[in-house]
Amino acid sequence: MSEEILINVTPHEARVAVVENGVLQDVHIERTRKRGLVGNIIKGRVYRVLPGMQSAFVDIGLDRTGFLHVSDLVETEEDLEVESVAGALADTSIDTLLSEGQELLVQVVKDPIGAKGARLTTRISIPSRYLVFIPNHTAVGVSQRIEDEVERERLRRIVAHYQSEEQTVPLAAAGGAGGAAGGAAVLHTIPPDPAKGGFIIRTAAEGAEEDELYRDMDFLLKLWGSISIRAKNTYAPALIHEDLPLAVRTMRDLTHGEVEKIRIDSKETYKRIMEFSKHFIPDFLGRIEYYSGERPILDLYSIEDEMQKSLDRKVQLKSGGHLVIDQTEAMTTIDVNTGAFVGHRNLEETIYKTNLEAAQAIAKQLRLRNLGGIIIIDFIDMREPEHARQVLRTLEKRVEKDHSKVTISEFTSLGLVQITRKRTRESMEQILCEPCPSCNGRGTMKTPETVCYEIFREILREVRQFDGNKLLVIAAQPIVDMLMDEESASVAELEEFIGRPITFQVEPLYIREQYDIVLL
Repeated sequence: MSEEILINVTPHEARVAVVENGVLQDVHIERTRKRGLVGNIIKGRVYRVLPGMQSAFVDIGLDRTGFLHVSDLVETEEDLEVESVAGALADTSIDTLLSEGQELLVQVVKDPIGAKGARLTTRISIPSRYLVFIPNHTAVGVSQRIEDEVERERLRRIVAHYQSEEQTVPLAAAGGAGGAAGGAAVLHTIPPDPAKGGFIIRTAAEGAEEDELYRDMDFLLKLWGSISIRAKNTYAPALIHEDLPLAVRTMRDLTHGEVEKIRIDSKETYKRIMEFSKHFIPDFLGRIEYYSGERPILDLYSIEDEMQKSLDRKVQLKSGGHLVIDQTEAMTTIDVNTGAFVGHRNLEETIYKTNLEAAQAIAKQLRLRNLGGIIIIDFIDMREPEHARQVLRTLEKRVEKDHSKVTISEFTSLGLVQITRKRTRESMEQILCEPCPSCNGRGTMKTPETVCYEIFREILREVRQFDGNKLLVIAAQPIVDMLMDEESASVAELEEFIGRPITFQVEPLYIREQYDIVLL
């Protein structure tokens, strides 16, 4: 299997496409004026504490306050891709831990989406190429995707040995006074103390040499030291640490042994990524190249066309069947249909093959569209239990490569499959689109007939409340056409009933459901 990463950078936008065997698998988009906040560390101020919801709203310097739940404030037992670690204070009331006006260091774990503010946590984590640093913790976790137990133990030993050595960090991180924000940090050697920080070993660390891991740990400790100094000398609300831009984040998070080539169409970004790679992933230097071709880089492998298709509600399957994907604020629903596929044997075999193909397509669409939260799949009903098991196994196998955590339920009694996929950033549709101003995001519009009858009712209301010799109806062309043609008899009856003439005027800028009634 060959994998390639294409990076398209312009002054206003960065786009990253992950291509596997010539087929687009994943797209990431970041706009300069609307950079994502996930990973940013902010010194916030508690705006309001809600004991009934066990949560607090925190002013982080944005239009909307961030949301902090007690489970993201105190340590709880969890296991999300790592062997984790922790004590629990789950029964602690949030008003005993926070008070209004209190300043605290938080990290964004979910971008603001729709009307919801950013989701926050006080459990800071700072990623590097091979590791995630967890300040003030004793964790030594290993990614569950590293399956070789010998390798897991080797990595644990390296981290444990590092934790047992003396570390040199900026003074504020060691509990000292610290200098002014932005000034030179005073370095201080502290004795070994695992409680000063824990590490989670990422999947990319599999096979990494000891010196590479040590270099990562040194970097993370120094970074945390500078963050600590800045936080101590800054008034809330203020941004303390901003995560890397998308192009560099791609090198940190998405590159692995099976990536054969990284192509970048921006000379400046190419130089920055080469510099980053020299320090953190020197093995990849030979795989990074500057793309100067005449064709736009995302026209390769028809990526632009695939991105456009990923905004469509209907996804065609090769067999002739199709998926219908509907995103709502609460959840995403995916309906599987046989469509034009009639099969060659019998109905059950046709349904089974359609569902198998749909399972593969759904796993791809989850990544491509970046669908998150609750996803409900309505597969076509199968009578054979073994067929249902095979479809579920296919879906589970296909989501293994997903970078977001995906949990899949068994078939319910109604034949539905529920998926939860960790949502941290907006979906592709939410980034690229906005609700239709004509239908206000409903996806449907009132018929001209419905609008005409609304106008008749509104005329009756107007003449009962206000005086006037005649009425002028201003509406869109299809509405005026219907009023003067198919509904002309109804208009004549209405004129006779109210005792006043009605005239019509077309307003080209009006949408179908928009109209005005003026008494003259």
